[in-house]
Amino acid sequence: MDRLDAIRAFQRVVETGSFSAVAREKGVAQPTISKLVAALEAHLGAQLLNRTSRSLSLTEAGQDYYEASSKLLADLDAAESRIGRRQAAPSGLLRVTLSAGFGRMHVVPLLPAFFALYPEVAIDIAISDRFVDLVEEGLDLAIRIGHLNDSALIARRIGLSARRTVASQSYLDRHGVPLSPQDLAHHEGIAFVFRGAPQEWRFRGPNGPVDVQPSGHLRANDAENIRQAVLSGLGIAHAPAWLFHTEIQRGEVKVLLADWQPQAEPVNAVYQATRRPSTKTRVFIDYLAEAFARQPYLSQ
Repeated sequence: MDRLDAIRAFQRVVETGSFSAVAREKGVAQPTISKLVAALEAHLGAQLLNRTSRSLSLTEAGQDYYEASSKLLADLDAAESRIGRRQAAPSGLLRVTLSAGFGRMHVVPLLPAFFALYPEVAIDIAISDRFVDLVEEGLDLAIRIGHLNDSALIARRIGLSARRTVASQSYLDRHGVPLSPQDLAHHEGIAFVFRGAPQEWRFRGPNGPVDVQPSGHLRANDAENIRQAVLSGLGIAHAPAWLFHTEIQRGEVKVLLADWQPQAEPVNAVYQATRRPSTKTRVFIDYLAEAFARQPYLSQ
């Protein structure tokens, strides 16, 4: 038995809750992973996992060993990063999840320069607007906009996402300009749908927060469709400033209710708290943070 391979297999079984999932990750048969963990238990003389036909759970000894081996592997990975070739030249596949619109508009255009700096790093982008489980999906990193609630993850702020209430000049010529959030009840609001429900528009006024439920003929669960709807003159949107930065600069889209806008939300690079980020993860986070700092619509 290669004890290090067995420890890593045990770690992933605990994190995924499945022998089969780990076997798929490693491209081996499920019994191979089961034998590795069983051999580790035999070596230790202790049962690490309670196994039933439907679930896995850690024994008391297993919990102790999982915590100790997590630190061991993190320290080992860090040492390899410092000492090995990866310190000078990060390499390998980096699996990243982010939303479609933000990725296409503000991450993918940065990649040519990143690959020029780090030619041995490859990036696998998984598009999702939901908060995916990094462990379960086998992902290294998530780029998320908003505040983090999951204590099992670490977030590093790499930018800020301000919201703007916007409409095209053609729409305003036909329907007039709202002067307060309450005026939006008389306008076509293009709502963003999350988990099946249209999201409220939140404003910050002199007397505190004001929430508005947008009403109109169109709603969408994709930022770029909302963007196109605004450009087509279909209504007003309450959306991230980065979605309309170019059109606002050109005067094609007008910012409304500027005195009522809410506080900006953080743009976070998120990774597992149980493991130190790899070198390739760290250099990618640093690269994005530096790039976003140069963009006023992502740094204010």
